[in-house]
Amino acid sequence: MSNDLDGDVNQSSQTNTESQTLTDNAAAVHRIVIVGGGAGGLELATALGDKLVKSGRISVVLVDRSSTHIWKPLLHEVAAGSMDANSHQLEYAAQARWHRFVYQPGELQGLDRARQTITIGSLNDDDGVELLPRREIPYDTLVLSIGSVTNFFNVPGAEKNAISIDTMHQAEHFRRRMIGLCVRADQAQSKLNIAIIGGGATGVELSAELRNTAEILGAYGLHHLDPHRDIRISVIEAAPRILSALPERVSSKTTELLNHMEIDVLIDAKVSEVQEHAVMLANGDSVPADLTVWAAGIRAPQILSELGLPVNRLGQVVVTQSLQTEIDPNIFAFGDCAACPWPEKNSTVPPRAQAAHQQASFLFHAIKKRLDNEELPLFQYRDLGSLVSLGRFDAVGNLMGPLLGRAMFIEGVLARLLYISLYRMHLVALHGVIRTCADTMAHWLRRKTSPRVKLH
Repeated sequence: MSNDLDGDVNQSSQTNTESQTLTDNAAAVHRIVIVGGGAGGLELATALGDKLVKSGRISVVLVDRSSTHIWKPLLHEVAAGSMDANSHQLEYAAQARWHRFVYQPGELQGLDRARQTITIGSLNDDDGVELLPRREIPYDTLVLSIGSVTNFFNVPGAEKNAISIDTMHQAEHFRRRMIGLCVRADQAQSKLNIAIIGGGATGVELSAELRNTAEILGAYGLHHLDPHRDIRISVIEAAPRILSALPERVSSKTTELLNHMEIDVLIDAKVSEVQEHAVMLANGDSVPADLTVWAAGIRAPQILSELGLPVNRLGQVVVTQSLQTEIDPNIFAFGDCAACPWPEKNSTVPPRAQAAHQQASFLFHAIKKRLDNEELPLFQYRDLGSLVSLGRFDAVGNLMGPLLGRAMFIEGVLARLLYISLYRMHLVALHGVIRTCADTMAHWLRRKTSPRVKLH
């Protein structure tokens, strides 16, 4: 849990006062509690705060264990050092004040459906001093959107010896270790081996960013290693091809581009064990690894399996097409932590940022209907395609939609611009068009006076 909230104690005190006010006025307003301030949860809280709280019909509380928000698809860039997380983080307390909702820091620890309350854990500073106690928050409508965590599939040594990149703290930890290992390898005149387990979007994007980072760190004199010959990057995938969830053309083109960047792509390579300095494969081969990243799968956080709600084998809350849980219509779940039916594919909605964005928009309108005692609509997922970033000027993907009539393959600068636009759409949902444009310009100007990679 993030404990960097020392400067927000006054805001937290104000939060407690506001929360008590919400409890006292429970008969007058409909209490909506959103647990999880990821892409979907924060977008929903912002929309509800902007458009419904002012009317006095509802109150909105957002609960998150961290003090700041960053768009999760950016974490591979933070890990590679190509993005300074400090300039892209959003303070929950500030967003709450600007958009009329209440932010409560803490981690979900329990649910009492009979009393309609959730329990969130205490908040401590870096020295272990308690800032906020363990507490309960009442709700009329509860929305769970706590995302996902890494699934190590019980592979021996994986959790101990591989780094996952689920949070900003983990991404920063990886970046610092990578820089340290580059310096050490330079002094020892040895090679550096980086193994990325998982050939999905996260693993592929991280490998490309790391190749770019290796070149830039050398240019700034942090090491004198040859970025291609002395720094080996391997992507290890158990399936017959990387990006197996995407069309084969996207997979083959991405493999070609990774090979051009001298990134080793190992397919049909099932990992049997992760050791401190090597990744062992089921066929008996081993891949040397001074630094190992696990990006091979996700599951829902463990707490969801302890709430008494129906979950699937990945721990995701099972919901209907209205995004309500099967046993309690007052509890909704969406995003990576929910298993939502996708009838057209006879499966569940995939854990993608576009799905969370669509579900947040759906829930905003569904909650309005719920307040008016109207029948809730059914969520219809629209697959708009997928894009994979391969560095500053390159990307690969496919676009889909009713106007195209079919999937369209794109690559290069156009694909990269569309990839960037996904993040800008998220910012527009949080800040509006004008502020997003100003923020984009500010970041562009800042990059003109900053190194392209964070060097410390």
